[in-house]
Amino acid sequence: MSAKQAERLEKTLARVAREQGLDQERLRRWVSFLALCGVLEQALERGVIDTYYLKGGVAMELRFARAARTTKDFDLGLEGNRQERLRRLEDLLRLEFDAFTFRLKPEIHEMELADTVRVEVAVQYKTRAWQTVEIDLGPGGAREVDLVEPAITGLAEMGLPITPHVRCLGLNEQVAQKLHACTGPQRKDRARDVLDILLVDMLGQLDYARTRAAAERIFAERATHDFPPAATLPPEWGRELENLAQELGYRTTDREGIQTEFGGVLQAITTANAT
Repeated sequence: MSAKQAERLEKTLARVAREQGLDQERLRRWVSFLALCGVLEQALERGVIDTYYLKGGVAMELRFARAARTTKDFDLGLEGNRQERLRRLEDLLRLEFDAFTFRLKPEIHEMELADTVRVEVAVQYKTRAWQTVEIDLGPGGAREVDLVEPAITGLAEMGLPITPHVRCLGLNEQVAQKLHACTGPQRKDRARDVLDILLVDMLGQLDYARTRAAAERIFAERATHDFPPAATLPPEWGRELENLAQELGYRTTDREGIQTEFGGVLQAITTANAT
């Protein structure tokens, strides 16, 4: 019976993705992400962990669904040093969510430029392998954490339970971190952060004053470059920015327009009265 139920879920996934105009693999990742969120919430309720929060692209997708860019990584913050975080992750993955189970694979990849390790988690539905998810496991300690009701669609239509809320890095703090990343000395591959910032602003979700306060603190703590940073984007980002903007249906899809909008948002943050 379990094998038949797993096969039925695969067929349901394909049907729902087709009906909703979603990429099938994106919907599959959303199922995996929310199953992991369900386990994290259980672990919190049972005292297995004291806190957690999601950040990066997964937090953007959980907030804004298909308006956000697609991500493959599950960026997770837990308390403790690297070994303690890995032990907590291993403990919480022993829990189940609905018919989903999880197994931490043995390979660990140390990320050089951040206090983060990348691990792989095998997700299984009943008796069948469902997907492998990469988890970037970083430190906890966020100043602001938001309770977010997942905006992504398709799971209810698939007959799967959805955890009512997840914990995400506070949106203003996340934007401030992205602003630091895409304007700093290590910004080579951070063009996507520009569009993430513009998306939050476009959706009317950006609190300029609180973002400025968070940015001033983050820039001071990381001490790589000054706030406010220069608004000029690298010319070599032009094609990537245009392609991403077109793919996501942004209101501005040419590089000059993106540069102008980014400069305007940065100016609004910089001149806001920080609270």
